[in-house]
Amino acid sequence: WASYMTNSPTVIVMIGLPARGKTYMSKKLTRYLNWIGVPTKVFNLGVYRREAVKSYKSYDFFRHDNKEAMQIRKQCALVALEDVKAYLNEEGGQIAVFDATNTTRERRGLILNFAQDNAYKVFFVESICDDPDVIATNILDVKVSSPDYPERDRESVMEDFLKRIECYKVTYQLLDPDEHDKNLSFIQVINVGRRFLVNRVQDYIQSKIVYYLMNIHVHSHSIYLCRHGESHHNVEGRIGGDSELSERGKQFAAALKGFVEEHRLSDLKVWTSQLRRTIQTAEELGVPYEQWKILNEIDAGVCEEMTYKMIEETYPEEFAMRDHDKYHYRYPGGESYQDLVQRLEPVIMELERQGNVLVICHQAVMRCLLAYFLDKSADDLPYLKCPLHTVLKLTPVAYGCKVDMFDLKVEAVNTHKDRPLNQVTTDAVPPAFHRRNSFTPLSSQDQIKRPRLYSVGNPPQTRMSQAPTLPSMQFSEASEGAELLQSEV
Repeated sequence: WASYMTNSPTVIVMIGLPARGKTYMSKKLTRYLNWIGVPTKVFNLGVYRREAVKSYKSYDFFRHDNKEAMQIRKQCALVALEDVKAYLNEEGGQIAVFDATNTTRERRGLILNFAQDNAYKVFFVESICDDPDVIATNILDVKVSSPDYPERDRESVMEDFLKRIECYKVTYQLLDPDEHDKNLSFIQVINVGRRFLVNRVQDYIQSKIVYYLMNIHVHSHSIYLCRHGESHHNVEGRIGGDSELSERGKQFAAALKGFVEEHRLSDLKVWTSQLRRTIQTAEELGVPYEQWKILNEIDAGVCEEMTYKMIEETYPEEFAMRDHDKYHYRYPGGESYQDLVQRLEPVIMELERQGNVLVICHQAVMRCLLAYFLDKSADDLPYLKCPLHTVLKLTPVAYGCKVDMFDLKVEAVNTHKDRPLNQVTTDAVPPAFHRRNSFTPLSSQDQIKRPRLYSVGNPPQTRMSQAPTLPSMQFSEASEGAELLQSEV
């Protein structure tokens, strides 16, 4: 969805001395933009330099008076920019992240000219840090394992890298928001997010970039994801609804309490959806918890509380469309996985800011959250395995996320639906139909959408043995084009 909000390709240009977290930010930002639907790719100049110079010897390569090395480095930048051009012009990319030091106005001018020649927008991200502890931690966490330092001891790596930083300092020209660079679009991230300076944000996607960078915090924490305990609907094979826990689901809730106590997660925040099965799971923990409506399971619309067999028999074309493209398929009167990603964005922002959090959620919701942290594609997202009665511990590491899985040894039904082995043929799928509203524009008054939460004056309806009819399920050719998303709850 966000990709439709960009009217021209954008080059994000990183700026900063070595060991300032540029690659960390580049990778996280790229992961986020791809997750919200904007095709993005990182171009790390260090990779190009290592291709050109097979073996790194010492910091001397980065001296500003080393003319031969300076020529090699400039040539590497030009090659990388050609790859940026190919990605944005020929490969369907919308944002390229140019990850390099870019510490001189000369180099930034070269990039600006390149962007102007190709009608690209440019947004600079400058990381400024003078905290020696942060710099030393970054060197030891990331640079010691760099390909530049194979089998080198930590002390010699630290010494060489600090000298490399000094080489860059000689010619470093910071962005000047008051004079020289006042007309450029950029954000300065100061001391790992303690302060920010934002200048001339031009469009929607640049505002999204600023919003994200101002929310990511570099701190040690873990995120625990699990689904609610097994529900009665799980046992019956029904999707959606607001059923309560089964006996085994209650056993899982008790086991989850034991897990939290065993791991001594005393400072843990607990989040649930507003559906009864997650609330009942959290209640057993005996700790405060927050209910988030946006953590509710994907809305299956008219298919709520039906089994997959019922859906296949009642709405065979819908069932086929869902198998054809599970990520984009939207249930009539309901949501798609793509809709769900959009809905969950505030949760991601809060998870980036918080300490240790346990999120008790639902299968489709957990898949979306997991896809963000593990950098999974939209094609793979709807098929990620998130079994009942299992806790996933996600711990951010240098450029990724470490995953630990804990099976709490309480039996449960398997609700996973594998990717279809054979791609559904286009003959079996009607023309794509983009349901822009929560209800299909052609739907009749007979379409029923049951409330997902019950409250005073809004009692639960008796579950239907038969699904509501949809006389308008045959779509006309005049309908606007469609998002096919196959979602599984």
